[in-house]
Formats: sequence, structure tokens, C-alpha cells
Amino acid sequence: QVQLVESGGGLVQAGGSLRLSCAASGRTVSSYAMGWFRQAPGKEREFVAAVSYSGGSTYYADSVKGRFTISRDNAKNTGYLQMNSLKPEDTAVYSCAAARTLYSGSVRVYQHEYEYWGQGTQVTVSS
Repeated sequence: QVQLVESGGGLVQAGGSLRLSCAASGRTVSSYAMGWFRQAPGKEREFVAAVSYSGGSTYYADSVKGRFTISRDNAKNTGYLQMNSLKPEDTAVYSCAAARTLYSGSVRVYQHEYEYWGQGTQVTVSS
């Protein structure tokens, strides 16, 4: 069993930055791909970014490409999402997820592929 806890959310002005963390416990996630998803009020949860368990492969939604960076530190059992140039439309609850994979370079972009989820952290971007 893997427990995921997000932190680092908050209120920021447009153009600002935040760094989200996803701390894993219960089992090492070094063989798990990790991803970030977000859900804005009244909208479906959507994919944001994913990273392979090696950290060598990443994938981003078009809406965040060039502004967000996903990374991980397997020694700390933690994943990160660095968010720069934030826009009001980035306002959402951000959740991290973990998916066991066989291949070190595999990423996962679909929600149903993820086995474990955190509770989420609120990110609010004011205009």
C-alpha cells in the first residue's frame, strides 16, 4: 500500500510560482511512475504531467508545457511539480498519483492507470 500526501499549494498572483510536493510512504515508489492531475470547480479532473520511475521520461499537457516541470527524488520518496508563470486558469485542486510500471522509462497519462492517489492540495491563482 502506498500513501501519498501533497503539499505546497496556496494562493499566488498571476505570473507567480509554486512548487508542489508529493511525499510517499508505506512503500518505496522508486518503481512507480508518478503523475499530477488537477480538478477545477465544476470541471472534470484532467492530466497535468507525468514522470517515469527513473525520472528520465516526462510528459505534459499542452496547457502547461513550458511552464510546469515535473521531477522526482527517489531517495526521498518524493515527487515534485514546479509551476511557473501561473495563470488564473491554473486554479484547481492538484493531486498526485502513483502507478506501478515494469519499465523505467514508462509514463502514464490516463487516470485509470494510476493505483494510488493523494487527497490533493488547493492552488489558487489570482488575476
